[in-house]
Amino acid sequence: MDRRTFIKSSIGASAAIGSLLNLGKYDNLFSITPTAYDLVAIKGGEPDLMFDKGIEALGGIRAFVKKGQTVVVKPNIGWDVPPERAANTNPKLVSRIVKHCIDAGAKDVYVVDHTCDEWQRAYKNSGIEKAVKDVGGKIVPGNSESYYQSVTIADGKTLKNTKEHEIILSSNVFINVPILKSHSGTTLTIAMKNLMGNVWDRRYWHRTDLHQCIADFATYRKPDLNIVDAYWVMKANGPRGVSIEDVVTMKAQLISTDMVAVDAAAAKLFGLNPDDIGYIRYAAEMKVGIKDLDKLNIKRITV
Repeated sequence: MDRRTFIKSSIGASAAIGSLLNLGKYDNLFSITPTAYDLVAIKGGEPDLMFDKGIEALGGIRAFVKKGQTVVVKPNIGWDVPPERAANTNPKLVSRIVKHCIDAGAKDVYVVDHTCDEWQRAYKNSGIEKAVKDVGGKIVPGNSESYYQSVTIADGKTLKNTKEHEIILSSNVFINVPILKSHSGTTLTIAMKNLMGNVWDRRYWHRTDLHQCIADFATYRKPDLNIVDAYWVMKANGPRGVSIEDVVTMKAQLISTDMVAVDAAAAKLFGLNPDDIGYIRYAAEMKVGIKDLDKLNIKRITV
């Protein structure tokens, strides 16, 4: 990416943040009563502080995690690159989510991903392994088929069965923490796409109908909470990226229980129409969630 393209991408990113998070088109969606929000959009702070503010607006982590429960946090840890390359979820955000869960009395908080690069290097060089262990969380590998159990996708159109990591199957609470970035195969990777790190055989998805498989799997088990990291956003050459020039700083975060809603909002934040992302459109048609932002009760927070 040359400097001119990078600057244009940065300007576009700033405009997208303004469109979604600032006062504007969706002002009428602010609630003046203490009702639950469908989506919380936060901007302007560090990843950990934005999460503090965002989860507070949803009633705190105790609205999702009860004392004695087992929690699985699923970031993107797919790549052996440092945090500023924006290929993986920001370690500050992952650490803060884990700490909130532990403070809420969770029995165990596990962090796992089926990485694309060598798993030990990806866990270490992403910064996520140390960030998790430092606050009392537990790192779980996803590099062996023996960790995965067969499941049936009852409502799947293309994906009828797959193998999912057993730690997710056995958890009480499942928290999905993708990073927003470009993707060569699906245009964007966000919350629903991040669930590909739950399964063993991703090759079937790629060689069949990737967008439909993503939507199909989204019907199977919906995360209890989705937190989209848009602090650093890879605007080109995803999902791994080539250099720091692929990345713009947005300092944003989106939180929702609805994967379709949070992916639709993230697509707009990126500067794209959610209808142009196949798996978002398919999942909405399959009633996984709501992609029409005008139908959502959105809380906006500036840190």
